[in-house]
Amino acid sequence: MPRWMVRLVWALVFVAPASVLLLWWLGGLTPKHDPEVGRVVFGNIPDPVVVGFYIAVTLVIGYAVYLFAIRVKNWDRGAAETRRGLWGRRLRELERGLSMRSVMERKDTGLMHAMIYYGFIVLFLGTVTLELDNIAPTSLKFLEGAFYQWYSLILDAFGLVFLAGLAWAAIRRWGVRPWRARTKSKPEDALILGLLAFLGISGFAVEGARIALVGRPAFETWSFVGYPLSGLVPQASASAIHLAWWVTHAVAFLAFLVVLPTTKLRHMFMSPLNMALAPHERPKGAMREMPNLLEMTEELETVGASKVAEFTWKQLLDTDACTICGRCTSVCPANATGKPLDPREIVLKLGEVAAATASPRITPPVGLDAAITVSSDSVFERITAEELWACTSCRACDEVCPVDIEILDKILDMRRFLTLIEGEFPAELGKTFISLENSSNPYGMSQQNRADWTASLDFEVKRLGEPGVTAEYLYWVGCAGSFDDRNKKVTVSTARLLHEAGVDFAILGPMELCTGDPARRAGNEFVFQQLALQNIQTLDDLGVRKVVTQCPHCFNTIANEYPQFGGSYEVVHHSQVLMDLLADGRITPKGPSDQRITYHDPCYLGRHNDVYVAPRDVLSSIAGELVEMPRCGTGSFCCGAGGSRMWMEEHDGKKVNIERTEEAIATGADVIATGCPFCYVMLDDGVKELGNEEVVVQDLAMLLARRVFDE
Repeated sequence: MPRWMVRLVWALVFVAPASVLLLWWLGGLTPKHDPEVGRVVFGNIPDPVVVGFYIAVTLVIGYAVYLFAIRVKNWDRGAAETRRGLWGRRLRELERGLSMRSVMERKDTGLMHAMIYYGFIVLFLGTVTLELDNIAPTSLKFLEGAFYQWYSLILDAFGLVFLAGLAWAAIRRWGVRPWRARTKSKPEDALILGLLAFLGISGFAVEGARIALVGRPAFETWSFVGYPLSGLVPQASASAIHLAWWVTHAVAFLAFLVVLPTTKLRHMFMSPLNMALAPHERPKGAMREMPNLLEMTEELETVGASKVAEFTWKQLLDTDACTICGRCTSVCPANATGKPLDPREIVLKLGEVAAATASPRITPPVGLDAAITVSSDSVFERITAEELWACTSCRACDEVCPVDIEILDKILDMRRFLTLIEGEFPAELGKTFISLENSSNPYGMSQQNRADWTASLDFEVKRLGEPGVTAEYLYWVGCAGSFDDRNKKVTVSTARLLHEAGVDFAILGPMELCTGDPARRAGNEFVFQQLALQNIQTLDDLGVRKVVTQCPHCFNTIANEYPQFGGSYEVVHHSQVLMDLLADGRITPKGPSDQRITYHDPCYLGRHNDVYVAPRDVLSSIAGELVEMPRCGTGSFCCGAGGSRMWMEEHDGKKVNIERTEEAIATGADVIATGCPFCYVMLDDGVKELGNEEVVVQDLAMLLARRVFDE
C-alpha cells in the first residue's frame, strides 16, 4: 500500500497526543474568562481534575490512534495495488461518504444513520468550538452573547436528534428486528449504542447541573433541554452533582475513544477513506489484471488468492470499512434463492482471518462466536468453495454497497485459486473448459459452423480475412449467436437491421473464437488468455477498430479486458447501434405494436457497463406500453447465467431464472425483452418451466426487426 499512508498514520500516533498537550498549554496561557452571557470553561472543575483530564486524553488518544495504526499495518500485508490519480473522482467519493449521501440512498435506515452521524458531528464541533474559545486570548474570545445563545440552542437541538437516532437504531435492532440487522446483532452493538446514548444523556446532565450551579440565568433558556433539567438539580448540591456528571461524561468519552478502533464503529473513519480510495483506472466490468501466463519464464507460486497476503491491501481495507449493513446480501440473487453465498459474509470472513493472523493481533470486523477459531492465514478455513461457485458475478453487491466495498473481485480471485491451483471446480465446468480448449467455444461445436446462420439471409455477409474485404464495423456474433438455435434468430435479426440501414459490417466466421469470458469468470485464467490473445492477434492483423456485438459478455470482455493485453477497440452493444440508427431515421419501424413489453436489464450490460438507456429507447419505439419490473436498472435482478453459471447446474434452493421470470410475468407484460443471449435462454426456459404459454421472450433486435420488416 502507499508508503505515505502508513507513515502518516504512525506519525499521528505521536502527533495526536502532542496536539492535546499543546491545547492544554495554550489554554493555560490565558486567564479564565467569565462573560456576562456565556460560560466559564472548566467552571467548577478543580485544577487537579483538569490536569488528570488532559493527561488521560493524551494517553488514550495516543492508544486509540495506535490501535488504528496496527490495523493499517495489517492492510500492508496485502499485495500491491495502484490507486493513484483520479483526484476529482476521489474527492467526490469522499464527499459522498462524509456527507452520508451514499447511506441515505436508502431512505429508512439512511435517515436513522444521518440523525446519529450529524448529531454526533455537530456535538463534536461544539466541543471543538469550546476548546478554541478556551485557548483564544481574552480579546479574541467569541463564545458569548448572542453567539453563545445560538450555540446553546443548536447543540441542544442536535443532541436530541442524536439521541432520537440512537433510539430508532435500538428499536430497529431489538424491536422490529429486520433480517439484515437480526443476523448480525452482537453484544458490541449494545455497547456501542449504549455508550453513545450515555454520552448524549450525560452531556445534557452536565449542562443542566452547570446551569443550576450558576443560578439559572435567563439567557440559558436558549438551552431548551438543559434549562428545564437544571430545575431538577437542588441548588445546595449543584456543585457536587455537576462535578460528578462532568467526570462521568469525561470517562465515557475516554471509553468511546477505545471502542472506536476496536469495534465496527471504526467505519466512521474507514468507510470515507475506503470510498476515497475506491476509484481506479480499471473499468468496473473488468476483472483484476494478471500477467501474461503464456509468456512467463518463471513458474508462478500461486494464482488468485487463498491467503491473506494474496489479497490486495485495498481488499483488506474493505474488511475494516464494512458497516455490516447487509445491503449486499439483500440484493444477491444467489442468497435470495437459497444458495450458500452471502456477500457480507465473504467480506467478514476475510476480515476474521486477517485479524486472527495479524501481528499484533487485532479485533475482527464484528464479534465472533467463541466456537469459531482460525488456525492459519488461509481464507478457506472460513469460506467454502460452494459459496464462491454460487456467485453469478452480477455485481449487485458492489453496486449497492454504500461504502464502495469491492466484493466481486474477492470472489473471482478466490475462484482463480480454486480452479488453477486446487483444481476444485464444479464437474460441469470441466466439460466447458475442454470445449473451450479443443473447439474454441463452450458448446463444443465445430468452428467451421460459426457462420451457418448466414444461410437464412437473402444477402451476402462480408467476411474479414477474405481478399479485399474491409468494413467499418466488425459484427462480433459470439458463441451463443453462432451456435444456439434461439440466439441465431437474434443474429439474423441484427444482421438484417444493419443491412437495411446500410451499415458497413463484416463478420469473422470461423476465425472468431470465444472471447474467453466463461473461462475467466470460472477462474481459468490460462484458457481465457489463450483465447483472448488469439482473438487480439486476429483483430489487429485485420485492422479492426470498431466492434458491434449483441452479447454483453463479449462486449464487456473485448471493451474492458482485452486492453489489459494490448487489444483496444471501440466496442458498442447492438442496442446502442440500433438506437442511433432509429434516431438518424436509417431504419423506421411500422409504428408501435399493441404489445405490453417489460425489459430485463442484463447485468453485464447494465451494472458492469452502465448501458440502460439504449435498450429502452429501442423498445419505446415499438412497444404499445413499456413497463418496468420492480427490480430494474441498477437494481435489476440477475437471470442466473453470469459468472459462468450458464454452464453449471443449480442444486440448491430455487432457480434464479425462475425467480426473475416470475417477477417479469407479474408485470402483466405480453413480451419479456432482453439484450443478452444468456438472459434470453434463461428467461425463455423460465417461462416454459412455469408453463406460461401467453408470455413470449425475445431479444430487442428480434422485436425491432418484426416492426421494421412488418412481420
